[in-house]
This record gives sequence, C-alpha cells and structure tokens, in this order.
Amino acid sequence: MLLDTFQPATNPLGQQWLSALLAALPIFSMLITLGALRWKAYMAGAFSWAVAAVVAITAFGMPVTMALATSTHGFLYGIFPIVWILVTAIWMYEVTVHSGRFDDLRRTFFLISDDKRVLALLITFCFGGLLEALAGFGAPVAITAAMLLAIGFEPIKSALVALLANTVPVAFGAVGLPVLMAAKTGGFEDVLDISPITGRMTAMLCLVVPFLLLLVMDGKKGLKEVWPFGLVVGISFGITKWIVSATPLYNLTEVFAAVVSVGVGIAFLKVWKPGGSTTATAPETSGGTPSKPAPDAGTTLTEAVTETPLTSRRIVMALVPYLLVIIVFGIAAIPPIKAVLASTDLQFAWPGLSGLLNSAGEAAAHQTYTFAWASTPGILLALVAILTGLIYRMPLTQIFKILWINVKKMRFAMLTIGSVVALAYVMGDSGQTLALGLFLAGVGVAYPFFAPVLGWLGTYLTGSDTSANILFSGLQSGVGAEIGPGSHLGTDSMRALLVGSSAAGGVVGKMISPQSLTIAATAIGQPGSESLILRRIIGWSLVLLVLLCLISGLMSTPVLSWLLP
Repeated sequence: MLLDTFQPATNPLGQQWLSALLAALPIFSMLITLGALRWKAYMAGAFSWAVAAVVAITAFGMPVTMALATSTHGFLYGIFPIVWILVTAIWMYEVTVHSGRFDDLRRTFFLISDDKRVLALLITFCFGGLLEALAGFGAPVAITAAMLLAIGFEPIKSALVALLANTVPVAFGAVGLPVLMAAKTGGFEDVLDISPITGRMTAMLCLVVPFLLLLVMDGKKGLKEVWPFGLVVGISFGITKWIVSATPLYNLTEVFAAVVSVGVGIAFLKVWKPGGSTTATAPETSGGTPSKPAPDAGTTLTEAVTETPLTSRRIVMALVPYLLVIIVFGIAAIPPIKAVLASTDLQFAWPGLSGLLNSAGEAAAHQTYTFAWASTPGILLALVAILTGLIYRMPLTQIFKILWINVKKMRFAMLTIGSVVALAYVMGDSGQTLALGLFLAGVGVAYPFFAPVLGWLGTYLTGSDTSANILFSGLQSGVGAEIGPGSHLGTDSMRALLVGSSAAGGVVGKMISPQSLTIAATAIGQPGSESLILRRIIGWSLVLLVLLCLISGLMSTPVLSWLLP
C-alpha cells in the first residue's frame, strides 16, 4: 500500500556509515561511469539517477510514485529555467557571430597593444570572463584559444592559457546561474547569502591567476616584464567581483568585472609599456583580419573575411550586445520592475508530491512547482538576442533559425543537466544527501578546509559548475547544519560558507574537465591532444584548489571570518 506521506530518514540502516555508503552510490556511479568508463555525460547522468532512485526506494523507503514524481520535477526544473538560460545565452552570442560583428570585436583587440602577452591577458582573462558571464558552456575556451592562435601563440600553449584563464569567472557564468543554483539547492531563500562568499573567494584568485598565465605564456621572462599589467588587471577584476557579487546585480558580476578590467588595463597602457619583444603576429587591423582560427566543437565562428576598415562606429556596434545586457539586466534589477516580473510567476502543486515532507516534518519545497517564465535571466537574454539581431538588421527568421540550431546542438546537454537535477532532487527528498552530510560532519570543524574539493570534483566530472552545485550544495548545507553549532561561525554562517566555498572550488575543476579539454583541443586544431593538455594543466588546477581550501578553512576561524558578509 502506498504511503500517504513520506518523511526522509537520515539513518535508515541503523549505522550512519552504512547509510552514508548507500547514499554515496549515485555519486560513485557518476565517478565510475564518467571518469573511469568514459561514458557520455548524458548516459552517466541517467544511470546515476537510476541508481539514486533505486537506493531511495529500496533503502530509504521512498514510495515509487513519489521517487518518480520528484525526479520528473527535477528534470523539468533542469530544462526550465537552467537549460533555458544556457540556450538563450549562447543564442545571444551566436547572433553576434553570424552577423559578422564578432570579427570586429576580435580586431578591436589588435588596436590596444602589439605585445601578445598583454593581448592574451585581455583576451583570455578579461574578454573570456565576459564570454563566460554571458554564454559559458565551453564558448570562452573555444573562442579565446582560437584568438590566441591568431596573435601568434603556439597551439598547445593557446589551449593551456585559455583553460587556465577560464577559472575565476565560472562561478558567475551564464549570468550567475551556478551560484544561483548553489543557493537554491543549498536551501537558501536569498542568493545574496551565498554570492558574496563565492565572489570574495574567487576575487582572491584574481591576484594569482594573471601571474600564472604569464608564467605559462612566457616563463619567468614574461612574469618579469609584464607583471605590472597582470597586477593592474587582476586587482581591478577582483575588486569589481568583490563589490558586485554582494549586490542584487550579482548575476552581472563578471560582466562588470570584465568591462572595468579592460578599461583600467587600456588606461594603464597609456602610461606603461611592457619590456621585451613579443609582438603579436596578427595582420593589419585596418582592412584585414587575423588568420582564421580553428573551428571549435560547440560554436560556429563566422567564415566571412571582413575587408571593411575598423571604424569607431564598427567598434561601438560590436559592443552592442554587451551594452544591452548591462542595460536590460540593470533595469530588471530595479525593485519595482523586479517585483512586476516576479508577479508573473505561475505556481501549482506538483502531482504525486502532496505527501512529501522534509526532514523536519514540514511540507517539502518540491510539493510546488514555480514556472518563472518572466523573472529568470533566460527571458532577458532572449530579449537581448532578438534586439541585437534587429539592430544588426538581421531578419527575424534568421534570428530564430540560430536559436533552433543551438537547441539541436544542446539536446544531449539538456539530457545531462536534466538527469543531474533529477538525481539531486531524488537524493535530497529521500534523505540520501542528508545521510551523507551527517556522516561527513564527523570531520568536525576541520571540514571547511576540505569543502572546495567537492565542487572541484563535481565540476571535473560534469564539466559544469552549475551541475556540481546542484549535486553537492544540499550536502554541503547539511554538513554545515551539523558542525555549525559548535563552530566559531554558528549554523547559518557555516552553511553559507560551505555552500559558497564549494561553488568556488568548482571554478578550478573546470579547466581539467573532459568537456573543456575536448573543446580546447578542437579549437586549436589538434583533436586527440586532450591527454597532453591535461598533464600540463592539472598541476595548476591542484595549486589553485589548495589555495581555495586554505582560504575556506581560515574563513571558518577568527583569522578570516571577517570576510563573510
């Protein structure tokens, strides 16, 4: 007989370690199928969800209909709004590419400096951060690696620099989606409980990553000759991240950081010039374009060769999409307008979950589904994509054809994200996530020193900080609830720290994810070089992970607890 209600048990087997071991089976399944067996991500996600559902039903006593209902709820939530945001972000970028204006933007960089190390920092660290903020999903690595080829870097070095630079902006990529999902999955009503923590931790990486990029580009010579520019760019990017991530415009953190750092960097070049001689090898910036970059796996670069001189008007037109994003999202963040958009949300009870309770015996949040069609970033990005196309005088049929092409490209990504969210829902609602949290809480107050590792591991496996946050934020929050009362921070602050630091840890796992490695190898025209790239990049990933673990741990103590909002 089906149960009328279901309240998750945290220790159904009577031994916490054994209950936790069973609860960890879905995670082990993801590790083995994706990491060791090298299954496709959507297949690994679907299989791991099936394992989670079986464990929920057989070990944690969740009714079959309820397990299927919450999984369906999670899958749909993965499609909308998560995939919807990704689709519209890439749509906006692709409209720019197909219009030919992106080539103008690329040519604009060659007007700034003739030193390719300076250009590489601007392209990968600053402009790559902007691309991550708006599109993500591998586009920044593919585009910036190809652009580095165009200014004279060798292929493998181009891939390494592009991957290493694609770290600090990841947590706020796709207009803040990863940190938003971290807050939601972690049980926080306000994303501003989490975003300042993640923003400040990744802002501190801005003081390190530019110098690592110079080392990779040109060894000690590059570091010695260009460090002032790296410092200026890193500080301006980091300070902007620190400030914006704690405001209602948190989802535009990387947009503002990228724009500010580019502006500051260009102004600095007016009074300082790098030493040495590493001239970019791009053709003339007026009347020609850099050599055609290698095509990448996830984006379609325009093949048209622009012969028109790069005038001020063309530069402004190339910046139109990014200016529109700032304007549109800024207007949407105004409290009265934000309230109007939120008032359009549609809520209804999800079938089969009326008897679902949380661990405290209260009605679970997943009993209700919210269709936030107008209040999510996706609708704003769709508006920007359409406006951009119209400003570029593209017919509506072409604009929506680009959307359809990208939807087809992302069909497997949709299955992956949907299955990962379904996995997170069934694990959370059945008690598996909390069972793991209770077991891990045995580490005690030392756990914050290890919290970023879960985010790093999850992003490595899934290729997405968003997916990693969905998978582990509930777990991190559960651990925080257990160790918080006896800590320096208290329960709420400890929960926020662990969720925020896990999201930060994910950014340094992105550079070694199989998805990112494949995109980078294809972008430089050397498919099959993934293992070589991995061997040369993994050391930097581990260095940055250790740094984040140290920061996270110290933030749980009086030494750095003042960094918490």
